[in-house]
Amino acid sequence: MLIIVNYRVAMKKSIKLSIIMPVYNEERTILLAIKEVLGTDFNDLKLELIVINDGSNDGTGKLLEKVSDKRVKIMRHDKNQGKGAAVRTGLTKVTGEIVLVHDADLEYDPGEFMGVIKPIIDGKADVVYGSRFIGNNPHRVLYFWHYLGNKLLTLISDALTNLNLTDVNVCTKAFLRTTIEKVTLEENGFGFDPEVTAKLAKQKCRIYEVGVSYFGRSYQEGKKIRWTDGFRHLFCMFKYNLE
Repeated sequence: MLIIVNYRVAMKKSIKLSIIMPVYNEERTILLAIKEVLGTDFNDLKLELIVINDGSNDGTGKLLEKVSDKRVKIMRHDKNQGKGAAVRTGLTKVTGEIVLVHDADLEYDPGEFMGVIKPIIDGKADVVYGSRFIGNNPHRVLYFWHYLGNKLLTLISDALTNLNLTDVNVCTKAFLRTTIEKVTLEENGFGFDPEVTAKLAKQKCRIYEVGVSYFGRSYQEGKKIRWTDGFRHLFCMFKYNLE
């Protein structure tokens, strides 16, 4: 048993975590978001942070020019293409064994990422979703209709995929790189979430969920997703599950 434990520790120290951070017009939060990730204790894991400036037209690009940490790779889209497109671009540059998607809006806590990726490190999972709806983590109270919409979309997704996820649209998603590389992603916008879920389900991946905190923003604070995005989510669920 001692030999197995020591082997796992040795493997853990050799693992690199690649964090993909799509960014669009986040001049108020981008530097702090990067600082939070780089300042997180990942227990001796190697780290790379890939920031994709997705056509921002505010001061985000200028601020990113100030980032000099060698662990950070900055990429840029000439025009805004959407979250899914930014994730695809980030995936072309990842070198870590584990890939995690994280937004630049400070709604999620990088300090919880070790708990999210632990099932992967332990060899139990290929994919781990965070969930804002399980566990005892703090959650900011915001929009009832967003909550109801998320629950309804998750229910429909679960019915189509035969999974029992509680939060299909959560930002924090972690993947074995060898697993996510097998998925051909097509969606440019927020349809990334239902698309990747449908395609992972078809691969019969080992998928886990871990409760995460959620410090949601109001629209006045810069929240971008709109109720109309729900229709695209619904379309993507049927499109990618039934094709």
